[in-house]
Amino acid sequence: MLLRRLSTNLRAQNWTAITVEFVMVVLGVFFGILAANWNLERSAKQETVRLLSQIKPELVAIVANLESIETYYKVSDGYARQAVDGWRGDPSISDTAFVTAAYQASQINGNGINSLVWAQIFGADNLRNIDDLGLRRNLLQLMAFDYNLVNISDAKSRYREEVRKVIPDVQQQAIRARCGDRLRSDGNLVLPVTCDLTLPAAEAARTAAALRARTDLVGELNWHQAGIATQMQNIKNLKGYCTQLMKRIA
Repeated sequence: MLLRRLSTNLRAQNWTAITVEFVMVVLGVFFGILAANWNLERSAKQETVRLLSQIKPELVAIVANLESIETYYKVSDGYARQAVDGWRGDPSISDTAFVTAAYQASQINGNGINSLVWAQIFGADNLRNIDDLGLRRNLLQLMAFDYNLVNISDAKSRYREEVRKVIPDVQQQAIRARCGDRLRSDGNLVLPVTCDLTLPAAEAARTAAALRARTDLVGELNWHQAGIATQMQNIKNLKGYCTQLMKRIA
């Protein structure tokens, strides 16, 4: 109707009416685009809110996993201290206990997630849809975090490699079968705090002697423990980021 009147006024050269009707057409298009953009923005924000609510259970699972890794390394640290006592010749450490502790001290754990998961869920557009600056900052911390710092590959060391060259495979299998990693119901790993394994006395004595002859492994174990300590600090930082984000998600 408006366009028909505009055409009629053009033929009649009614410039005042033409101007008014032209402005009305432009304003109609402008407000139409504005309304469409507003609806798109509102839908995008609603989708972002939905995504945030869905990742909260994932954050809970990640925190549980990180806490299990912290517990795991506290146990392996106990074995490391016992192994050092064995290298020092502590008479209270039997040959079997020494061999077992030396092996268990080399056990490692780590988180398997990476930043690509967060980038796939929350790109730059989704971040812009979050009005809460604190929430946006917490999420960006998780997206930018270097997950290699908490992955299992970062915990590998020369100690782990060398000590397993000294301990015969049959003894390693016995240790793993009796006192190796155990899978919890939530999918996280547990390292038994103690190990009641008894190796054949002669075999345990030979391996213990071979380990004591490798005095360099004490230094390698110290380096291994220093690396684990760094990984633990990174795990603590990541857990803090996850916890802060969970508190901000409604």
